[in-house]
Amino acid sequence: QVQLVESGGGLVQPGGSLRLSCAATGTIFRINIMSWYRQAPGKGRELVASITSDSSTNYADFVKGRFTISRDNGKNTVLLQMNSLKPEDTAVYYCYARGAFYQVWGQGTQVTVSS
Repeated sequence: QVQLVESGGGLVQPGGSLRLSCAATGTIFRINIMSWYRQAPGKGRELVASITSDSSTNYADFVKGRFTISRDNGKNTVLLQMNSLKPEDTAVYYCYARGAFYQVWGQGTQVTVSS
């Protein structure tokens, strides 16, 4: 069974940076896609960025040029470097992993951008 453990959230001022980390643990078969989603209060969950096993990436328009997703396949870890943060980036950020026969979500980590 695969579990995802997230870390790196917190409070940051507008224009600042944070780096989120997500590590997959347990009995891990090939992870095809690892992604970050976010959910702001009163809104639905939305895709932020995703990366495949061959490191192809996809970004939501609202983070292009500011966020970078990367992946360490050997450690089953995905990182999200967030720069030039805005108050509207405030949300709970969730890690997601999908393999051929499973999909799993992390517990979420709070990111708050405020002065």
